[in-house]
Amino acid sequence: MRTPGSREDGVTNSGEAFAIEDRAGVLAGPVRRPTNASKTAVGSIHDDATAQRLGFRGGTVAGNIHFEQFPPLLEAALGADWARTGSLSLYFLTPTTDGEPVQAFAHLQPDGRAKVWMDDAHGQKVCEGTASVGAPDARSALRERLLTVRPAEDLRVLAGISVGDSVDDVSARVDSARGASRLAVITEDLARYHDPAAFGARVAPPATAIDALRAVEIPLFAKVQGFVGMFGAIELQMLDGPIFTDHDYLARGRVLALSESPKTEIVWYESILHDAADGRDVARMILMSRLLKASSPLWA
Repeated sequence: MRTPGSREDGVTNSGEAFAIEDRAGVLAGPVRRPTNASKTAVGSIHDDATAQRLGFRGGTVAGNIHFEQFPPLLEAALGADWARTGSLSLYFLTPTTDGEPVQAFAHLQPDGRAKVWMDDAHGQKVCEGTASVGAPDARSALRERLLTVRPAEDLRVLAGISVGDSVDDVSARVDSARGASRLAVITEDLARYHDPAAFGARVAPPATAIDALRAVEIPLFAKVQGFVGMFGAIELQMLDGPIFTDHDYLARGRVLALSESPKTEIVWYESILHDAADGRDVARMILMSRLLKASSPLWA
């Protein structure tokens, strides 16, 4: 385990200390209050009025935003290579709203992997999962969950989608303007998001890196309309990372599983990002999305 101490894993770019506390082997990051950056997206789960109409306390903070509290913690636990070949696999349990305090944790296991989770102010788990560094983890939290997915019996919003549907060569890019708006409210504003010195180019923060991998959603789910959805789980795996800002990538995607619950239709898909210039696979993502039945006229 590495002891935090450098600017990269000990102090955020704003100069605020990232104090990692060791609690008998469990690493605890600082309490943060993530901003719901999409609260003005009317009609989405992040919009207070829409979320409350669907039974939530208010507009939810997107799960990919919660990813941004983990990098300093995981580099302390797993080492600096996590930025290049690390993974973070999270299943979301309790939605949070704008500015609510949350805290990230990591516990290194004997096999070299880490159990990770995030708690809210009441001790409820916001998310839980696994993290690793090096070769992709076939036993990650989401890979294990995929093995137990029950096939759907009644899909209406996702009726036109089939397991195995795929798309290729979808343009993907994290533009500077989008990166700048993310950095304005990010919880851990690390130096590498601004300074190209460490990796040769500016690194995309996790939330926008995930958005680049989500580029496959538009062609892959073109037939799916008229719903409000929310992230149920995300796994981000760097294969030869990190993902850079202002760099051209291509993404390919494939539907992995379709399922359902009493209140949701569920789709799992995989996206792989490769460098548009040299064809090198850079990152892979598994994403599970919950489509809320109450938001669709097909379930009226």
